[in-house]
Amino acid sequence: MQANGPLDSAAIQVHIVALPLTAWGLVRLLQDEAPAMQVASQSSTVAECLAALQPGSTQVALVDLDGPTTMEDLSALASKSNTKILVLTGWLQVDLVDRAILAGARGVVSKREQPATLLKAIECLHRGEIWVDRDATGRIFMQLVKRQGQPDEKEYEAVQLKIASLTRRERQTVAALASNANAPGKVIANQLHISEHTLRNHLTAIYDKLEVSNRLALYAFAHRHGLAATSGALGAPS
Repeated sequence: MQANGPLDSAAIQVHIVALPLTAWGLVRLLQDEAPAMQVASQSSTVAECLAALQPGSTQVALVDLDGPTTMEDLSALASKSNTKILVLTGWLQVDLVDRAILAGARGVVSKREQPATLLKAIECLHRGEIWVDRDATGRIFMQLVKRQGQPDEKEYEAVQLKIASLTRRERQTVAALASNANAPGKVIANQLHISEHTLRNHLTAIYDKLEVSNRLALYAFAHRHGLAATSGALGAPS
């Protein structure tokens, strides 16, 4: 179901995927955050959410995993859109968190948390960050590396071309993120002596050049291909 009224391009647009009773509470929580946040759509399935997504805007999909949504649904939502997926669940188990992130989610929030935590997570994803703890980042990184395996000669050459396309500042940005995938954008920007807006621009270019979809995937790419160790010292641009 599409939200009532026109969408505000300045607001964080949130698409809710949950069963009606849960969705009812989430809608009212987000309505209290207007105009900073806006419910862009409300649906019970990922298929309905995909149909409601607005092209060309920054969006967050808040998906309740305690309903009918499966990991395959998360993968479909991640692969068929650019929306940033935040999973909400009452069963915060290690295996579930890992599988959700590997399926394409950028964060997982327990229903035991306070509403303020959920709102903070939404803001975090909107800025292009991830919402997982350090332990989860390490586990998921290892699984990503295992899945990728060792590159063959053809893949190695393709990867080197991608890396060569990075500017010096973009390589420094990759190195900074590779040192801590969980660091807030403000921390990374301060480390690089740039604004958060400039950091977001760098990340957009980096994701495009390296063909990765988010910070965790970039973290895995950097460590797998030596960018974390060889990107050079960080500092103010010369």
